[in-house]
Amino acid sequence: MLLGDDLLERIRSRAAGYDERNAFFTEDLADLEAAGYLRALVPAEHGGLGLSLQQVAREQRRLAAAAPATALAVNMHLVWTAVAKVLVDRGDDSLSFLQEEAGAGEIFGFGVSEPGNDLVLFGSMTDAAPQPDGGYRFSGTKIFTSLSPAWTRLGTMGLDSSDPEQPKIVWAFIDRDEPGIRQKDDWNTLGMRASQSQSTVLNGAYARPERVVRILDPGPNPDPLIFGVFATFEILLASVYTGVGARALELAVEAAKRRTSMKNGGRPLAEDPDIRWRIADMAMALDGMYPQIDALATDVDTLADHGPRWFALLAGLKHRATENAVRVVEQALRASGGSSYFAGNELGRLYRDVVAGLFHPSDAESAHATVASAWLGPLP
Repeated sequence: MLLGDDLLERIRSRAAGYDERNAFFTEDLADLEAAGYLRALVPAEHGGLGLSLQQVAREQRRLAAAAPATALAVNMHLVWTAVAKVLVDRGDDSLSFLQEEAGAGEIFGFGVSEPGNDLVLFGSMTDAAPQPDGGYRFSGTKIFTSLSPAWTRLGTMGLDSSDPEQPKIVWAFIDRDEPGIRQKDDWNTLGMRASQSQSTVLNGAYARPERVVRILDPGPNPDPLIFGVFATFEILLASVYTGVGARALELAVEAAKRRTSMKNGGRPLAEDPDIRWRIADMAMALDGMYPQIDALATDVDTLADHGPRWFALLAGLKHRATENAVRVVEQALRASGGSSYFAGNELGRLYRDVVAGLFHPSDAESAHATVASAWLGPLP
């Protein structure tokens, strides 16, 4: 294990304070950088640890059990380093610069989501204006930009409509010190507060020609970059929310052993059949997720070929993991009693954090549409 128990306990001890202050996880990030965690998926020749996606997915589950918002925000950097690994493993070196820079300490943000854009990877409301030198200038607003206070490179995309007959989706990376980038101080949310996933306003922010990594047709696309983004994003998100559920189960078990029942002669609630049923239900639900995440992460690592079923498998994994985690945390609340409803209670904070999973792509509607198309064919 890369993340030691002492480090995780130190991170856990800060989570409540970050949440209460709505503050970025600055100390956590420094500890994770010192442990080499942001270089986990970077190959050794670029200064990284050379871990697999499956190994990092397991570590993310453990980190999320300690501090969900920290894990969620770090996820975005890990996604980009995982995408680079996915491409390199398949003979595509277009993101080799990303591995080199991540190995040297650069932190990558994920600037893709936009307000009102339910096409997500397949369309954009951000303008990507081509420049004479081959670079692009991006103008638009990106939301849920995790790591906002800390990223040094932003992976983003926009629509080049300079030829109205053949618009293109442009994927590129922008340096933090480029003019035309503004972070909005607008992160005041129900949960996942320490992630500080502020909105990013781009106003002609420039991506150099060598940082323009894809120019694609809008809509669903088989390009390996799209596969890499979707696969690693869904798998690592599933890991984070499953980790939240795992911590909720631990807290419910502790509460059941600690609390007693007057109507049952002062015996611990761990002997109450209803509480036992709830905790067993939680454990069984989580036991079903661990092998699913491991299996799909391993399939990405080993270049398994699921053909057109890949997107359905990945969307289904993320949907199951987040819905499952919400249900597990709710069961934990029911098993733990009214103290979990008070501000400052860890389980109450997990409940606020876990519902964020419902809003990440693929949401319930999108996941079901993707899986339905895989089994029934696309709608006419």
